[in-house]
Amino acid sequence: MTQPGFSTRERILGAAEVLFARHGFAGASLRQVTAGARVNLAAVHYHFGSKEGLIEEVFRRRLDQLNRERLAALARVAERGNASLEDVLDAFIRPALEQSLEAHGGGAFVRVLARAYAEHDERLRRFLSENYGHVLREFASVFMRLLPHLDKERLYWRLDIIAGAVTYAMADFGIVKRRSTTSEETHRRQAVTHLIAFAAAGLRA
Repeated sequence: MTQPGFSTRERILGAAEVLFARHGFAGASLRQVTAGARVNLAAVHYHFGSKEGLIEEVFRRRLDQLNRERLAALARVAERGNASLEDVLDAFIRPALEQSLEAHGGGAFVRVLARAYAEHDERLRRFLSENYGHVLREFASVFMRLLPHLDKERLYWRLDIIAGAVTYAMADFGIVKRRSTTSEETHRRQAVTHLIAFAAAGLRA
């Protein structure tokens, strides 16, 4: 579960990510995390303060990077001018699916993210909204300009559905399985293409 050469903090985060993905936030204990990371309980409290602090940092480690990449991609689209709906969707979708391919824990984090949607943890939902809600609002403002026929409520309903579809695609839960002759990267590129086409049609409807 741990990676040689990783710092104590990174080992704890890596072990926690795997265990939260496997057992959920309530189901995985700090003792399991410390055993997986090969550290003592004091190290968790030193680096994260509490289990809640550890959970938040598991999300920060991945989502800070993901949302920086999303906003940078959106800025590049804006610089080009005359952005299409597909260009903006690409900026939102592609960084997420690329992150799921990361060698060290990308797949586990996707399952952690799915847990966050599935488990009714109001504290965690509030944390995600307060820290990452602004990214969705940035995209929503661009979508509003491109889709003047949608009022705010309908737009946010559709963006919520798209965000769920992105998480589903990241987790590779779908019925379309990668062929043995197709690389992971090619499979993900195909997923991006189909997801953008599907999301664009849904937003334009």
